[in-house]
Amino acid sequence: MQEIQGLLKFAELMNKFREVERVVLIDGSDRMENDVEHSYQLATCAWYAISVNKLSLDLDKTIKYSLLHDLVEVYAGDTFAYDLDPEAHAGKADREHAALQKIKSEFAEFPELTDMIESYEKRDDEESRFVYALDKIIAPMNIYMDGGRIWQQNNITLEKHHEYKKDK
Repeated sequence: MQEIQGLLKFAELMNKFREVERVVLIDGSDRMENDVEHSYQLATCAWYAISVNKLSLDLDKTIKYSLLHDLVEVYAGDTFAYDLDPEAHAGKADREHAALQKIKSEFAEFPELTDMIESYEKRDDEESRFVYALDKIIAPMNIYMDGGRIWQQNNITLEKHHEYKKDK
């Protein structure tokens, strides 16, 4: 019975993860992408890139990083890169740290989860750097495939996007 309760609690966390909306429209729809869709797409694109290009990366680790890289947003929320409110960006690291501690407390029986999140955030291995880089190009690819609607709606120019991403 304990296993079922833990699995239910984890499924509830995944449902909350699905509720986190990103500021990326689904191609051809007026619905925003959610974190689960984004993470799944990132994981499958990483798998594709590693396999097709025969990259010498640990596929298991790469997929895990892809699936959980935004999990703290369940409690911290997603921060829109182009949000004009400086407070939104200023508190991001603190919100995400508190969220990680909450996940760590709620899922103490699953330390690999938060260990992987911490490892991803350090970006001290090739897999985490690969996922980070791929994550930075997935949204613009989706926006491009959707005709740039969300950027048009938010007055985001290619120059503004480049300025934001150039250090990443």
